Amino acid sequence: MSTLSTHVLDTHRGRPASGVPITLEVQGHDGAWRELARGITNDDGRVRDFLPAGARVEPGIYRMAFDTGAYFRALGVRGFYPSVSVVFELTAPDEHYHVPLLLSPFGYSTYRGS
Repeated sequence: MSTLSTHVLDTHRGRPASGVPITLEVQGHDGAWRELARGITNDDGRVRDFLPAGARVEPGIYRMAFDTGAYFRALGVRGFYPSVSVVFELTAPDEHYHVPLLLSPFGYSTYRGS
């Protein structure tokens, strides 16, 4: 059974980014995005699994949209990127997928984690 998780780290503050709203979407065959789930990072900056228990990730194109503007506004920090969208392809329905985001007010990076 597949799982899908994320971990957001605030590299500007040197700590996990808690309270970041995230939307998970899947791209349909027509190219339109359909929302699958919403989550908010916990005190450790994580959303451990977006999917309900027993749900299965199907192969396809997915997008995690991180509301970085809301996160930085809550800290009283003006950032350059109000939203960060990470688009990725899932090919193996039985694997674990982890999408970390390293974040600062003026930059970000991501990679496929484990």
